[in-house]
Amino acid sequence: MSKQKWLIAGVTLLASGALLTACTNSNSSETTTSSSTSSLSTGEVTTTLDQIDNTKWLYNAEDNVYYQIGISYAANPTDTEQQTLSIFVPGDYMTATDNDDGTYTAKLNTEKTVGHYTAQTAPIVIPFNTPGYSAMSALTDYSSQAADYTKEGMIYVSAGLRGRDSGAPLGVTDAKAAIRYLRYNQGNIAGDTDTIFAFGTSGGGAQASILGASGDSSLYDAYLEEIGAVTGVSDAISGVMAWVPITNLDTANLAYEWNLGSARTDLDDETQAISDDLAAAYAEYINELGLKDSDGNTLTLDASDEGIYQAGSYYDFIKETIENSLNTFLESTTFPYDASSSSSAIPSGGAPSGEAPSGGAPSGEAPSGEGASGDGQTERSENSLEATDGISRATSSSSALDLSGTYESAEDYIAALNTDSEWVSYDSKTNTATITSVADFVKYLKNPSKDVGAFDDFNEEQGENQLFGVDGSSTHWDSRMAEILKGTSYESAYEEDMSLTDSLGNDLTTRINMYTPLYYLSDYYDGVGTSTVAKYWRIRSGINQGDTALSTEANLALALENYGVETVDFATVWGQGHTNAEVSGDATENFVSWINEILSEQ
Repeated sequence: MSKQKWLIAGVTLLASGALLTACTNSNSSETTTSSSTSSLSTGEVTTTLDQIDNTKWLYNAEDNVYYQIGISYAANPTDTEQQTLSIFVPGDYMTATDNDDGTYTAKLNTEKTVGHYTAQTAPIVIPFNTPGYSAMSALTDYSSQAADYTKEGMIYVSAGLRGRDSGAPLGVTDAKAAIRYLRYNQGNIAGDTDTIFAFGTSGGGAQASILGASGDSSLYDAYLEEIGAVTGVSDAISGVMAWVPITNLDTANLAYEWNLGSARTDLDDETQAISDDLAAAYAEYINELGLKDSDGNTLTLDASDEGIYQAGSYYDFIKETIENSLNTFLESTTFPYDASSSSSAIPSGGAPSGEAPSGGAPSGEAPSGEGASGDGQTERSENSLEATDGISRATSSSSALDLSGTYESAEDYIAALNTDSEWVSYDSKTNTATITSVADFVKYLKNPSKDVGAFDDFNEEQGENQLFGVDGSSTHWDSRMAEILKGTSYESAYEEDMSLTDSLGNDLTTRINMYTPLYYLSDYYDGVGTSTVAKYWRIRSGINQGDTALSTEANLALALENYGVETVDFATVWGQGHTNAEVSGDATENFVSWINEILSEQ
């Protein structure tokens, strides 16, 4: 039985698990074929698409990479330019002949090794550069971003995806179609199409997570058929790297108020009552969800004298997660520590980036392939998040504490945290800290950056309002919130939208389920056991972010552990916000090393 590593802010837990099945390929470009060399077959392979033409490779000599761009993965695309993919292959995996017209005819060289891999064993990595669930265009020329992976022996694939203006579930539908097309090419191209990793940040991390949880889900079949995706092959993947994923939207509005609502000020009576009701509804959900800790204990929320359901084993788990994050920070930071160099936001252009703080403190670095252009590194600006993902945020979103100075010791840093009141206790002998409450942490370091209705905005101004809209329009979509709003001035607007269906006749509940990883992971939902779930998960969150509740990533990690996947590597990063947060080191290098480590243990 394989071992499962579950890392929560420096705490490593071991459990048992197993998983993954599904997918197929064809070594022929015929319209229909029943041949299958992969272990992940779902039936007879059918498509009108040709396989990748091995007489049309381009070559970048500087990085020694063969590549092709503009390859259609859908026989009936809604956008012939957007619904394409580009593929980048280490040069040593090819034996090529110059066609004297700028292209090359290439055959696979299965003898050469690059890094840990050969042309037959190389994993495939696919970035999701979709902040705010935005559209993503496939690369249209060579990009040095690919070399960060090809130099390690990996295959880099950039797939164009429809965005929130097309509505859910079309972004993930396109990703599934691209994966099916890659599997159709098993043996025709370099790379092990049974070993695919998706990675992304924010909305991109969410869609990578959805893809990882929903492999082979029949809910997507009609959407895949509509665009002419390859059939008879799996769309399941092996692994997910998700930074600050904005996901599990079915309860995101509730979770936000339960976790961050205590820091809200100056709400009118009606809005305050709505916030309180959303928080209470989240407790009801958690108590029905049945998440378990590593010891098998069911996590629940209890009524409390202060705050709304700020007690119980689930509350204790969230509080401990915060403390573990702080203690990992204290353990990994070399003082003096310059807090002002800590990264906290996605820069304009879409690629989360960060500068490593002096003294070896945790940092967030943008993985190559996440950027909108160039090397993915762009200057941060005050309004960069809204410019990037189009999400509206509250005008007051800063933390109550100013931690921009340089701290000579851990004691100095803790003293700064306790500037207004003593909410952090520190033991210098063990270099560990505890906090008084989750609410105090939120008050001082995790203030809400979104208004009530964080993801289903009263004025339909959030990206998720467009994501679940119909025909490009925005709509209200959260049925739990609509129930709470009965009797308020917002009742009619929400009630009217709850009956909307998309072009294929699916209602909002179905579409939200398709974009909720927990739908496939927890027996609270009907979808558990109906998909092929990825084996390997690495999740990182900047704990200070006000974009989503801390419970978002924590619930995903817990549900994956409860489901029994092979690896769940989860950590929250102290001092970091909505970015590619890492406890230490470069995010791209950490991602690559993680893949190498888990594949070496197979």
